[in-house]
Amino acid sequence: MFVMTIDQRASRRRGDQVDRLLGWAGARLSAGAPGIVRGIERTVGDEVQVVLNDSAAVVDTALRVLRLSGWSVGIGIGPVDLPLPAETRAGSGIAFLHARDAVERAKSRARPAPLAVSTTVPELADDCESVLTLLATVISRRTPAGWAVIDELHRVDVPTTQDAVAGRLGITQQAVSQRLRAAAWAEELAVRPTLARLLDAADESAHATGRH
Repeated sequence: MFVMTIDQRASRRRGDQVDRLLGWAGARLSAGAPGIVRGIERTVGDEVQVVLNDSAAVVDTALRVLRLSGWSVGIGIGPVDLPLPAETRAGSGIAFLHARDAVERAKSRARPAPLAVSTTVPELADDCESVLTLLATVISRRTPAGWAVIDELHRVDVPTTQDAVAGRLGITQQAVSQRLRAAAWAEELAVRPTLARLLDAADESAHATGRH
């Protein structure tokens, strides 16, 4: 199981942004959505938490939150105490403890990205964290022009071919391709499944350790 604890950075200067984050998350991170076991909710202060059982959803959620900036992301991996209570903040177990450790480490200014991963086997956590940090660094360097193309490709209500995207943005198909290359979009798509497999391996190891 995966527990994500997400804490606001510089809340005194920016004011409480949790309600804004919850509104942004919407149905995507609500209970019953793909990969979501317990929906995102405020735990205490300017912190939120969500419980997931799908590694691809963890990757997607982490990268989406990191794109917003202003948040520290901690990912805890391992068993949880069952049955899970209805409220996310009432949950307990190893994954919750690891998520607490991870988010506290994610707050360090010395880290290249405000994220951390924690699980029973430190080496597996380090592997997950390294790949996620690389992806976070890539997305942090994207330009608004690059994001405009990527956001259009993510739409589900209209055609998402490069020709269609170019038409809606008023640019050439060549420009769309150039923006995607500069944004390292193909590289991100290639690495996401690798990170998901690493997270799954860490989860399997944590559960195996927990049985002994």
